[in-house]
Amino acid sequence: MIRLKDIAEQVGVSISTVSRVIQNDQTRNVNQETKARIWEAVKELGYIPNQHARNLVANKQEKRNVRTMKIGWVANPKQAEINPYFANIYTGIRDELTNNEYNLISITKDELENEALLLKTIHDLGIEGLLLIDKINDNMIEYIQQYIPLVGLDFFYADKNIAIIDYDREASTKMVVKYLVKQGHHDIGFIGGGVNETFEDLYAEHRFKGFQRAMEETGLEIQPEWVLNTRWKMENSYVEMKRLIKKNPLHLPTAMVCASDLMAIAAMRAARENKIRIPEDIAFFGVDNLEMGKYSSPQLSTVDIPKYEMGRMAAKTIIEMVEGKIKLPVKIILPFELVFRESSNIKRT
Repeated sequence: MIRLKDIAEQVGVSISTVSRVIQNDQTRNVNQETKARIWEAVKELGYIPNQHARNLVANKQEKRNVRTMKIGWVANPKQAEINPYFANIYTGIRDELTNNEYNLISITKDELENEALLLKTIHDLGIEGLLLIDKINDNMIEYIQQYIPLVGLDFFYADKNIAIIDYDREASTKMVVKYLVKQGHHDIGFIGGGVNETFEDLYAEHRFKGFQRAMEETGLEIQPEWVLNTRWKMENSYVEMKRLIKKNPLHLPTAMVCASDLMAIAAMRAARENKIRIPEDIAFFGVDNLEMGKYSSPQLSTVDIPKYEMGRMAAKTIIEMVEGKIKLPVKIILPFELVFRESSNIKRT
């Protein structure tokens, strides 16, 4: 049996340090690098840290016939309420699970910060599989996979050994840029958000990468002042677009590629309030194809993402993994298409 002492010796720390990390003891700080090394040793040595984990392992090994028919959903609980993008995904998940007589159980990201609490939650609720929307720690992904199957619905997990349901985010904005170039645009800006905890790392985000690559391939130069990191907040998109217009009204892009419809709608409002004509002065193109885009003024051109289908496919995949029909971490990339409306419907000469 692997003991705390074995982990401590492998990592080169004290037993008490190992214990604090595993129990998420906040009374004394342990740096992130040490935490990562400890959890790596936990996985490598096969240490089972508490009774809840032992129960999960026992249940998995026994392959009990008693089923709970419960699937966990790890996401910000407000996402499905306030963001139409996630609401559509949630509806697809719920419908598919209901059709197969499964129940959906919400787990917050906060519950993932304490490994012992997470395992207790999984065991006490009888959760058989997890759907991931929020980004979680890489070590936790590998750790949870020892006990139950996981499916991710986001690019956060694209390079992880985990089942993925998504669309090609990079290809989506790349296609938008190439369409705009064909329409005669050469001065093109970008509105989006980053991928780290504070959403600052815009250049690592896949939709921006698609924009960047398309600009390079078409021989166009990216103007840094036309790249707006809104950190995925509509208010920031409105404020930053207004600031851009006020700063240099005579040197503006003729088109803006927006990484989401919400960002595009907010930016268009700033443009209209400053007497910028859409699309005559600046064309706008979003991503998501939210219902509200049909009712913006002007109507928003966008990339149609199969949100509901992503949810249904994620639910179908986790069911098949729980039932042992799928053994490998499948990667399913769903198609998208451009939707042309008034906000980009003009050809420049």
